[in-house]
Amino acid sequence: MTRIAARETAVHMVYALDFSPEMSALVEERTSPEFYLRLAGEDELFASPPGGDEKSYITELVEGVNEHLAELDSYIEKYAVGWQFARIPRVAVAIMRVCMYETLYRPDIPNAAAINAAVELCKKYEELEVVAFVNGILGSFARQEL
Repeated sequence: MTRIAARETAVHMVYALDFSPEMSALVEERTSPEFYLRLAGEDELFASPPGGDEKSYITELVEGVNEHLAELDSYIEKYAVGWQFARIPRVAVAIMRVCMYETLYRPDIPNAAAINAAVELCKKYEELEVVAFVNGILGSFARQEL
């Protein structure tokens, strides 16, 4: 599993946190070989389960986002000019949460790399106008906060 795939897996889990309060069980289930085997035919993301390093990275991202959720959401609200937080697509929110966590708390990941990965991931799941919106929020966040 690549770093990009691990990040995408973390975004899936961060998205699921909005619906499942049991983070530890979610991470354990969604990184298990059985989960990947069940979904292997649906998306190449599930071709192989995360190894030790990838699982640690995914777990850190999901736990870190969960721990800093209020802070990350306040940044999204601050830079989502003209949008109410509740109206932002939930997948876009999950992507921005992971990206902001990485830029704030993972000094080993260059800010530009985290933002670029977030925008590319957003292109996979959202309409182009949402991608531009996310890019704008992350760009403003980076210029003002980092």
